[in-house]
Amino acid sequence: MTATQTVEAAETKPAISEAPADSAADLLNAMAAMPVGHPSRVSLRDRAIEAWLPLARHLAHRYSGRGEPTDDLVQTATVGLIKAVDKFDPERGVDFAGYAIPTIIGEIKRHFRDRTWSVRVPRRLQELRLAITEANATLTHTLGRSPQVSDIAVHLGVTEEEVLEGLEGARAYNATSLSTPISADGTTELGDTLGGEDHEFELAETRVALGPALAMLDEREQKILTLRFYGNLTQSQIADQVGISQMHVSRLLTKALTKLRTQLASETI
Repeated sequence: MTATQTVEAAETKPAISEAPADSAADLLNAMAAMPVGHPSRVSLRDRAIEAWLPLARHLAHRYSGRGEPTDDLVQTATVGLIKAVDKFDPERGVDFAGYAIPTIIGEIKRHFRDRTWSVRVPRRLQELRLAITEANATLTHTLGRSPQVSDIAVHLGVTEEEVLEGLEGARAYNATSLSTPISADGTTELGDTLGGEDHEFELAETRVALGPALAMLDEREQKILTLRFYGNLTQSQIADQVGISQMHVSRLLTKALTKLRTQLASETI
C-alpha cells in the first residue's frame, strides 16, 4: 500500500500514489532508532519527509479554492508534515498517517485562522465565528428554520451580545475592493458611492455663528461689511455711499473684522 493510499483509506478520498508506505515507515523507524546526534539521522529525516510529501500535497489541495494560493497551502502542509515527522514516536503503536493527517490539517487551519483575515481581530472572535457557523448549520437542521441570535446563544452557552459581537467580527474575514462594479453596465464602482469630506458643513457652522456676531456691530459697521463683502464694492465706492473718507472706511473695516474674529473665536472654545 502506498503512503497516499493510506490517506485514501483514512479519508475515503482518492489520491495519487508516489511512495511506498512500508519504505516511508521504515525510514521513520530507522530514524527513531538512531541517537539524536547521529550523522545519518538528518539524511533519513529528509528522505522520510520527501517520501510523505504526497500526503501533504493531497491534504493541501483539499483546501484549495478558498481564497489562498495552492502553493501557500502546500508549503503550510509541508510545515505540518515536518512537525509530524519530528514528533512521531513509532513506539506508541500509532500509524504515521493517522498521526500526521490531524497535524497537517491543524497547520492548514491555523494558516487560515491567522493569515487570511482582511482585518486582524482577536483570536477569541475568530474562534467564536467558527463556533457560530457550526451552530448555525446544526440548528438549521434541527429547528427546520434559520436560527435566531437567541437560539445560537443558548446552543453555545453564551450571551446574545457575544453572538452579535462574533457576527460583527466575522465581517472582517473578507474585504471588498472599492473597485468592485456595482452597476449593471460596470461603470459605477463601490468607491463611487462613498462620501468624501464636505467642507460645506464647516461653512454652515460659520454661517450660524456669524449672525449673532454681526448683531454685536453697530449699524454703520454692519453696512460697511455688507457693502464690502456682499456688494463687492471697493473702499472708495463705500466711502461715497456712507459719506466718509476712504481711510475712515479702511479703519472701520479693520475694527469690525477684529470684533467678528474675537466673537467667533470665543464661541468655538
